Amino acid sequence: MKHLLIVNPASGVVAKHKVVPHICRKLTAAGIDYDVVFTRAPGHGFELARDAASNGYGAVIACGGDGTVNEIASGLTGSETILGIIPTGSGNGLARHVGIPIDIDRSIKIIAQGNRVRADYGTANGRPFFCTFGVGFDAAVSERCAREKRRGIMMYLRNTINEYIKFRPEEYVIEINGTVLTERAFLVVCCNASQYGNNAFIAPQASITDGELDITIVHAGNLLTQAIAGVDILTGLIRKNALVDVMRASSVKIRRASEGSGHLDGDAARMPKEIEVKCVPAALNLFVPTDKTSFRPIITPTLLFFRDLGLALRHLLPMHRQ
Repeated sequence: MKHLLIVNPASGVVAKHKVVPHICRKLTAAGIDYDVVFTRAPGHGFELARDAASNGYGAVIACGGDGTVNEIASGLTGSETILGIIPTGSGNGLARHVGIPIDIDRSIKIIAQGNRVRADYGTANGRPFFCTFGVGFDAAVSERCAREKRRGIMMYLRNTINEYIKFRPEEYVIEINGTVLTERAFLVVCCNASQYGNNAFIAPQASITDGELDITIVHAGNLLTQAIAGVDILTGLIRKNALVDVMRASSVKIRRASEGSGHLDGDAARMPKEIEVKCVPAALNLFVPTDKTSFRPIITPTLLFFRDLGLALRHLLPMHRQ
């Protein structure tokens, strides 16, 4: 099987000129036949992936973050070409959801194993997402982060705090499963996968293979109760929070007073006042680990935190020593 490695040199916080030679050595050692291309501009990943699927590549490997994965996966939907992920971005939501380690060597081993699933994805007014689409506070944070030149967790935390101080919830009309709800909400998130990225579990029970989306509504509260909801996202206890409702549906319509911010897989997007969100089932071939442990609140996020910490310490060592 011929693979195409698509690298976004601008994604995440990892210098690609340092990691790409390492990736190539590991792909060769794993017996993977591949070509390498680099994206040159936003949207280029989609074009490269679409052309790869048309030109007979059996698999396309996305090297980058959630935005890169979104572009490349969008170019592969509906085809038989398989998506592999080498997560080198800031959040890495889809990779984390399916259990792909945020580690180059181990993610390549998963690609080499060849285990795959047919994954769902979502659309918001026709625009694809593979992890989450949201409006409200998280969308406002994404819009603020999009104006930053630097990436990384500290940038995200700073903008989250600044936005939280000034943010005011909106009123939404939500049509779901034949019911119309009018809610003043802190955020409304349509989840194909369980998390935003960085192990922030907005929908811990979401599945990318069930043909449905988990709709998480965090109702308006005060500064304290909304902050507690944020903590519950990090511990995996979000479904137990009194401010939160979670519903499951294959489609949902969201209306608000005017157009405003939204996000697709963490990338900011201006959205109209009426948004139709749908799940497209079993439309993407995706390499995944052969085993994945079930989610357990508190325990799973804690284990993942220490795994990420250990990986960060490993990365302090020169890559050529690995």
